[in-house]
Amino acid sequence: PLWSIIPFAGILLSIAIGPLVAPHFWHHHFPKVSAGWALVFAVPFLLAYRGAAMYEVLHIYLVDYIPFIILLWGLFTVSGGILVRGKLKGSPVVNTVLLLIGTVIASWVGTTGAAMLLIRPLIRSNKDRQSKVHIIVFFIFLVANVGGSLTPLGDPPLFLGFLHGVSFFWTMKLIPMMSFVAVILLVLFFIIDTVLYKKEQSSPSAAPAEAGEQEKIKIVGLFNLIFLLGIVFSVLMSGTVHLGEVNVGGVHMGLQNILRDVLIVVMGLLSLKFTSQALRKENEFSWFPIQEVAYLFAGIFMTIIPALAILRAGEHGALAFLIAAVKEPSHYFWVTGILSSFLDNAPTYLVFFNSALGQLMPGVPEAAAVPELMTTHKIFLEAISCGAVFMGANTYIGNAPNFMVRSIAEESGIKMPSFFGYMLWSGGILMPLYFVVALVFF
Repeated sequence: PLWSIIPFAGILLSIAIGPLVAPHFWHHHFPKVSAGWALVFAVPFLLAYRGAAMYEVLHIYLVDYIPFIILLWGLFTVSGGILVRGKLKGSPVVNTVLLLIGTVIASWVGTTGAAMLLIRPLIRSNKDRQSKVHIIVFFIFLVANVGGSLTPLGDPPLFLGFLHGVSFFWTMKLIPMMSFVAVILLVLFFIIDTVLYKKEQSSPSAAPAEAGEQEKIKIVGLFNLIFLLGIVFSVLMSGTVHLGEVNVGGVHMGLQNILRDVLIVVMGLLSLKFTSQALRKENEFSWFPIQEVAYLFAGIFMTIIPALAILRAGEHGALAFLIAAVKEPSHYFWVTGILSSFLDNAPTYLVFFNSALGQLMPGVPEAAAVPELMTTHKIFLEAISCGAVFMGANTYIGNAPNFMVRSIAEESGIKMPSFFGYMLWSGGILMPLYFVVALVFF
């Protein structure tokens, strides 16, 4: 029933309101709040459904949460060993170029990898700027989300599509949509940043220009790129190789997925071993951002179980009216996108991927239906893919790197918008843009 998602709504409201009304309490006790909401759902769920409930809990942690946090930890650890030395002045041109680079590489090293590689250099280059929030917000829009549209390595939903038969390079068909959104956002950012930059330069309180020779840009710890590529290879391997399964408490886990997680941990440990502590300290590396994500998403993944079950039930579930109303490509774009803003965008993608197969080719086996979806009905798959990837930028929890970028920015002294404050940015900038995308493409 729909009321079973109350604990999920509770943890989202806690994340949104806690830091505003009780910042000191929240900073010290947010793991307990997350665990509390998880228990509010888990205890009655386990008492009511016993073995079936235990299976669902084990499944979401073993198959979804643990691989999710291992991948984030690996990318966070490895990227934290790459340091950009030198003075990069945070001018509108430099900032726009950094956002462009991040957007381009996100499809190849993942949105999390690109975000963790570039967020610290971006923050350091703008340390003397008075207006910084818009820079981080557009970084989340572009690097942590939209940039991951072009390959299965870019964002988890596309990787799930790859596992279900969508060819690796099919997602390159999203170049027109991705380019349309990215170019508009980059131009808009450049205009906003230029206006604010000029305003700062003319301000009486503006910091005086530093004299002396400009320090050359130097990237240190580049050997960590080997470990980063190792992580990318591990993810790709898990989607192409099948090594059998192992049964853990009734949950069937692919051996290739376990191997992937082990390899990612090894890459992270090698990075820690070979990167000096001095370099990580200079890079202002700390474990708090990944700890915050781990604690909060542990609660989110528990309380999200009924929401995902309702979605999986399709036209037989509590959201039957919504699932039944999704018919046109634009419907798939908006419903997949809006739900991906608050739920895990990977299973949301899969629900509507399967809905499209059932609606367009009822009774056809997946192996035969997916090639048809990629060709004859490709607009439906494009709509689902763009909705899941693009609209992860609508909230802090829409995509994992959003939360980590926000945490790193706040640790660096940038006062980021609250949960709802950020949604004012995304609502004011992204939603009108997505309306145009729906009109033009879907």
